Amino acid sequence: MKFALSSWVLLLLLAAFVPGTTAQSLPTATIVSTGDGDTLRINQAGRAITVRMICIDSPEAQQPGGTEAANRLRQLLPPGQVVQVRSVDTDRYGRVVAELYRNGRSVNLQMVQEGMAVVYRQYLSGCAATQDQYLQGEAAARAARRGFWAQRDPVMPWDWRQGQRPTSSSAPPVQSAPSRPVQSTSSHPPVQFTPAQPAANLPACTNSDCDCSDFASQAEAQRVFNLFPGDPFRLDRDGDGRVCEGR
Repeated sequence: MKFALSSWVLLLLLAAFVPGTTAQSLPTATIVSTGDGDTLRINQAGRAITVRMICIDSPEAQQPGGTEAANRLRQLLPPGQVVQVRSVDTDRYGRVVAELYRNGRSVNLQMVQEGMAVVYRQYLSGCAATQDQYLQGEAAARAARRGFWAQRDPVMPWDWRQGQRPTSSSAPPVQSAPSRPVQSTSSHPPVQFTPAQPAANLPACTNSDCDCSDFASQAEAQRVFNLFPGDPFRLDRDGDGRVCEGR
């Protein structure tokens, strides 16, 4: 059993790595914050950018497995972590769709292998060179009932967003991943970001996405900007720290 576990860990590590010269040649960025299990904010060349991780789909925040996926991504990519970024596209929400590498290892693929995300087959062409690794990683996670696949009746994230819910009356809790050293156009809606400090009377748009037109005044827009680090709603277009100046 010990040998089998060691072999699985070794295979997991080898499969998730790309040749060092390939990953190291990519542009770098620094993690600002993470949202759910496949959305985050990075700082690249002084610009704050929202990233939707390509080729994967993690459980939604209110879905079984959603909290575990978000926590695992936060563990893998804490604020300040340097990553390599393979940008593929920009989606309809203005997010950069990309594959992220930490020390040469694909974090997107690792999330699938650990059962913290599923393969988003509709957009798998964005990972053409490694799509077999994604599919094999998901199959192995499902067979081992890791993470999301520990549920008795799992609902795929895209079906959950359409209102589908488990048919079984009970399902075991999703198990967190074991601790280790630490789309083209996507239909996945923007993640809900949490303010740095508890705040009352926030505009309703902070539950999804905000534009300047959603605020009654510039002061209200500025308050939201100040409460949400990293400007997840992209209110500060010119980067001067003052938002929605035309309100």
